[in-house]
Amino acid sequence: MDSAVALTPPTSFRLAVMAQNAYEMPLKMFQETAPSHPSLSHLCLLVFEAVLEVVCVSLPGYIVARLGHFDADKQKFLANLNVMLFTPCLIFTKLASQLNAEKLSDLAIIPAIFIVQTLVSWIVSILVAKGFRFNKRASNFVTAMGVFGNSNSLPISLVLSLSQTIKGLHWDRIPGDNDDEVGARGILYLLIFQQLGQLVRWSWGYHVLLATKDKYPEYQDDLVEEGQYRYSDEEPSEQEPEILIGGLDGDTEDDGESNDSEDYIPAGRTPLANTSRASLAGSAVDDADLLNFKKGNFPANVHVLAKNGLEDDILSFPRIRLQDETEVEQGAVGRVKRQLTSFSDRAVGATARQYQRLPQPVQTILSFSFKSLAKAVNFAWEFMNPPLWAMLCAVIVASVPKLQQLFFEEGSFVKNSVTNAVQSSGGVAVPLILVVLGANLARNTAAHEFPLDPEEEKIGTKLLIASLLSRMFLPTLIMVPILALTAKYLPISILDDPIFIIVCFLLTGAPSALQLAQICQINNVYEKTMGRILFQSYVIWILPSTLFLVMMALEVIEWAKVY
Repeated sequence: MDSAVALTPPTSFRLAVMAQNAYEMPLKMFQETAPSHPSLSHLCLLVFEAVLEVVCVSLPGYIVARLGHFDADKQKFLANLNVMLFTPCLIFTKLASQLNAEKLSDLAIIPAIFIVQTLVSWIVSILVAKGFRFNKRASNFVTAMGVFGNSNSLPISLVLSLSQTIKGLHWDRIPGDNDDEVGARGILYLLIFQQLGQLVRWSWGYHVLLATKDKYPEYQDDLVEEGQYRYSDEEPSEQEPEILIGGLDGDTEDDGESNDSEDYIPAGRTPLANTSRASLAGSAVDDADLLNFKKGNFPANVHVLAKNGLEDDILSFPRIRLQDETEVEQGAVGRVKRQLTSFSDRAVGATARQYQRLPQPVQTILSFSFKSLAKAVNFAWEFMNPPLWAMLCAVIVASVPKLQQLFFEEGSFVKNSVTNAVQSSGGVAVPLILVVLGANLARNTAAHEFPLDPEEEKIGTKLLIASLLSRMFLPTLIMVPILALTAKYLPISILDDPIFIIVCFLLTGAPSALQLAQICQINNVYEKTMGRILFQSYVIWILPSTLFLVMMALEVIEWAKVY
């Protein structure tokens, strides 16, 4: 009896062991997990860390904007600066360092997946709109919210964060794959999706889905009535086209309200410099072109003005300017410029004479070929933007092994100077994206006065629910089995890359694009509801949505490996 009592540990010791076990058990639950397939609790923690990192970086922008120190003009400036400088640097350093010709051939699957995702979201949004019995304008709004997801700010930040927190995302086909290369590939995939989305968003989305109210026949009577009330106490102005472009020459007395709506100038659009108000107002350009000119949608070529009889003036402008300058130029510089001008005139005249001597069928063929080539070049130039130029440069460098070695070989002169400078600038891109994201949310969710729209007051809540269903819920349920079957059975190497599967899943349920809020402000389309959608998407539903999407992506990755 005494011996038995002697072998029994003291009560205090047993309590200490139990307390230690109770303390260590949660830690063991999070640590004892397969590297390639985290447990649900561990995955929740990792996704929460990734989302919290995004929130912590974007929160200062939200706070500063709510305090009134980060207005719309400053947000637009930083966003454009990011697109023009920092994002191209990020793209170049991330892509050119680890791409090669073999990997580029596998990227053709991305446009196909984009088309399938867009088609699924479009069908879902149409069915949802019919279920809510919306009219054409409201149905188009729901379609825009469902089709155009965020493929830039939030997904890029999440992919970079997840590549550093979740283990097992390395691609076994790449020897020595690491977290940095995983993040770089994720950015590459997202950028291709982003550029495809930009092309559709600023064409179909801007001109059709989120068009102004006057594009719908059912609102014509209301607009006519509003116009009668608006002009009842005013004398008609004979210089309306001049008013439409007010503020172009520095006059901003009555343009404060419109400045709040010009939140985005699509990349690739080039302002038409040195164009006076009088020349535009006196031409045959219609009011729609002038209104687009004011909103920042400048034509990237001179076709709009050329067809109104101004082509000769525009084309001759550089020559006139050069001749005026040579009148005051003296010495060698003046002589060189005069000789260049004379040579240019002789070359143009000789070409015109040779063209006139050709038979008429040959002239017709040459004229058609030249016009087709000019349109193709203008379209390509309008479509290209700084991120795309950076991607093109990265592809060229990655395709030439000697160039890739020159830029990224450790210890080389170019790597220590040019590449490191570009890499430092690229490190600013993602934090700046998130800060502007927080500021955009603050402005779009602030309690300021929106234009009164009785229709929006009546169906605003239904629009909110329909938009969330069409963007973050129903397309995900349809795309999950499609992506799973694609990853398992299609013999495409890129589908074996875990980060590619995660990117595809994140894009299926990503929130609506922030640029939709800017388009809604420009065209005055359900602005109040748009702000509510952004708040619900980016603040309320982002954590459970991201957790579900990442968990399903990892399950698909594991299932696809089983043969």
